[in-house]
Amino acid sequence: MTTNTMMTARCRLLAAAAFGLAAGSAALAADEVLIGASLPLSGPLAGFGAYQKWGYETAVKDVNKDGGLTVDGKKRPVRLVVRDDKTDPNVTASNTESLLSRDKVVAMLGSCTPALVNAGALVAERRKVPLVTGCNPLQAFKAVRKWHYAWSIFFDEPDLALAPFRMMADLGLATNKKIAILADNGPDGAVVGGKLWPEAAKAGGYEVVQNTAFPVDTQQFTAMVAQAKASGAEIALVDAIPPQAIAMRKQMAAAGFMPKLLVMEKGAEPEYFAQATGKLADGVLVGGYWDPSFPYPGAAELAKRFETEMRQSQSQHIADSHAAAQVLLDAIAAAGSLDREKINAAIARTQKTYVVGPVKFDAANASAIPITLMQWQGGKSVVVWPKDRANGKLIFPLPASK
Repeated sequence: MTTNTMMTARCRLLAAAAFGLAAGSAALAADEVLIGASLPLSGPLAGFGAYQKWGYETAVKDVNKDGGLTVDGKKRPVRLVVRDDKTDPNVTASNTESLLSRDKVVAMLGSCTPALVNAGALVAERRKVPLVTGCNPLQAFKAVRKWHYAWSIFFDEPDLALAPFRMMADLGLATNKKIAILADNGPDGAVVGGKLWPEAAKAGGYEVVQNTAFPVDTQQFTAMVAQAKASGAEIALVDAIPPQAIAMRKQMAAAGFMPKLLVMEKGAEPEYFAQATGKLADGVLVGGYWDPSFPYPGAAELAKRFETEMRQSQSQHIADSHAAAQVLLDAIAAAGSLDREKINAAIARTQKTYVVGPVKFDAANASAIPITLMQWQGGKSVVVWPKDRANGKLIFPLPASK
């Protein structure tokens, strides 16, 4: 055998091996149900992304314990493919394109906050791929477009905005009715701080003495905090992501600004807000929608499972992410197929109580979760309103900074 003949034979063998590997990979992929998710695993929203990843993964693990999903008459395991969007909407969009084109996922689970979720959802919508998400306030979701393939399970901003006012009325809290509003200029901050809170204040007979919008990436709040203090406001309503909320709470204390009631939406929700601010977290309120004490199937068990596995306190974001994944997995099972149109139609028919509560989508592809108010007390998040869901009593007024 000549040298050239040997080289040719060797090349053929290598090519055949490569083809076999590729065919094996393709066969493996064909035997799996692939679902994609682009999540903020780094950047300012990394805490939220970690909760979501855990919520999605546990829903997939639970299905796989039973052998996976029956598709075309055959049980197939589910594999979740996750990409880090680095808290950047442009990366969310490119990740979604890659998950669809390269990884060949059949459907998507969403990221967190309107900027990220909507960036991925627009790609999924254009590609006619079902995407189910939590962590995306419904007004910000609905405002983008009429959705056909994207579905959101979360709270509705009008409910969130009204909650502090309803609580003050229900509990008879005495203030001078002067309000300072400090909200970032992101999609949900603009809706809540720029529109809904001022409207609710006016309707309730309150006076907005300050309404300041700030860039989502700033951490310099000295001037606006000084203005809020000088205004005499006894109620402060803040909408900011965690790093900004942490910085602002510390700068409020340093300036001696002590409103009687302090609400910090978004940013005060994760446990690391309380860890970073210590005793300054005590008395801070944040809108909520889930607690392990709520009478939903698997709620208490999910929280215990998270705390055992992750060795940290539960977050409500594990619930909406887990539920979003359950909805998608149930839809694939109901469709009995990887046909995206059949899966999407099954999502639309969803009417079931999940770990986060009842899920039924309206004509805008949204399912609202009822709002509660939570308060940090001694490093623990306590539900303080409404009364029928509370598992603790409201601390009022805000404790003095120490």
